[in-house]
Amino acid sequence: MKRPLKLVEPLGLEVKARPSALLSLFAIWTVLSFLAAKLLKWKPEMAILSGFSASLIHFASEFWHQLGHAQAAEQTGYPMSGMEYRGPIAISQYPDNEGMLSADVHIQRALGGPIFSLLLTIVSGAIALLLRPKGGPALILVLFTFVDNLLVFTVGALLPLGFTDGSTLLHWWGHLQGGKRVAIQQDR
Repeated sequence: MKRPLKLVEPLGLEVKARPSALLSLFAIWTVLSFLAAKLLKWKPEMAILSGFSASLIHFASEFWHQLGHAQAAEQTGYPMSGMEYRGPIAISQYPDNEGMLSADVHIQRALGGPIFSLLLTIVSGAIALLLRPKGGPALILVLFTFVDNLLVFTVGALLPLGFTDGSTLLHWWGHLQGGKRVAIQQDR
């Protein structure tokens, strides 16, 4: 597997991306441009520009989601070290030497992303309501932000699919015993 490319380091978080993230960006851009042209009957240049904008919104929403994890992790005293884009999503990264952590630390860190995404869902929904009378591409992009954050980064993130926050929550809730904090070495 190719090594990830380091992109930036905002707020002390190392942001990296694998080649699959770039491929996903182009795939999402292509699909959304096609849908805009066919379903919305937009001219090719508007469809392509809107598809590209929506794909950037998706990756920015993932960054926002990861900032939620980072904020929650900071509050636990066991901060994130970075994130790595893989395909259309990103993976939170934590220091290898953080040792044994209690289940409630893992749960709090996992909930941070969906909570931030829910906030973005609410804000974009409110903006969509304000833009509704005007319609147009701006409304469509805000609606895309609303739907993407609701279905992918809030509800979707909470589904226990094996690679989501929901899987992490399900795993660590199983280690909460009678409300007691149980420290368990994290699997790596």
